[in-house]
Amino acid sequence: MKIASWNVNSLKVRLEHVLQWCGENSPNVLAIQETKLKDENFPEQEIRDMGYHVVYSGQPTYNGVAIISSSPATDVITDIEGLDDPQRRILAATVDGVRIINLYVVNGKEPGSDKFTYKMNWLSK
Repeated sequence: MKIASWNVNSLKVRLEHVLQWCGENSPNVLAIQETKLKDENFPEQEIRDMGYHVVYSGQPTYNGVAIISSSPATDVITDIEGLDDPQRRILAATVDGVRIINLYVVNGKEPGSDKFTYKMNWLSK
């Protein structure tokens, strides 16, 4: 199974690159981060037109994750119980019997900063 991961830093901007790369490399699974799209704006049809399946969990401006796969994804999870975080950073699914976990982990910046504290709290859950 060919599995790849790509932080696209805006799927709206990188969609043509993603489609081209999938066409040239034929991954079984491509996990993407920082889609930066609301679910209703996700380019699902363009990906399906390439013969792929896709599951996604998005939000505007920041974050967002997706799993593009050659076979349908099952047992999809978009949250970790007890995490209580509105940011869309987690997506897990099973593809052809393989569990795929796509995480866009919090950056955190420098130790002692608010972002670092947020990151450590996020990782502890």
